[in-house]
Amino acid sequence: MTDTPTRCTWPGTTDALYLAYHDEEWGVPEYDSRALWEKLVLDGFQAGLAWITILRKREAFRAAFDNFDPEKVALYGEADRARLMADAGIVRSNAKIDAAIGGAKIWLEMRDNGEDFSQFLWDFVGDKPIQNHWPDMKSVPVKTPEAEAMAKALKKKGFKFVGPVIVYAFMQATGMVNDHIGDCFRREPVRDMAR
Repeated sequence: MTDTPTRCTWPGTTDALYLAYHDEEWGVPEYDSRALWEKLVLDGFQAGLAWITILRKREAFRAAFDNFDPEKVALYGEADRARLMADAGIVRSNAKIDAAIGGAKIWLEMRDNGEDFSQFLWDFVGDKPIQNHWPDMKSVPVKTPEAEAMAKALKKKGFKFVGPVIVYAFMQATGMVNDHIGDCFRREPVRDMAR
């Protein structure tokens, strides 16, 4: 009989996909600009939905959005919008699809102006993950001053679906903050991944 590790309670205990996401991805510091943009887009699509819904559709999103290649997504026109709205494998929302296409254009504009998307985001946490030590999930905030500042800066650049609650979830997922609770078996390994 194997011992079940102590982990954060938010993924529950029965969904293997959710548990794997918690155990292997959530909180791991991500520094790749394209991967960060993909995660921001997916968090935007999550607005009003449960993350597990997006997680179950993630591969369909990747297929539908050309693996979140900003160069390709930025060129999407009306035919692509119609294709995406007809794709039952993803969340079909005109506003969220437009936000993804617009976000790709902003990402490219930043890059072309010499502004690295990853560095832009990581600057909000002083270029290193914030190491929190919450006793339980009830103690974890839904937003922080850093998330509010990042959300404001993203909105100023023109990104959509980047309110402070969405942005804080993004920061947690991409390791800008380590919000694994104090006795979660992933807390220390994630902390040690900080560069």
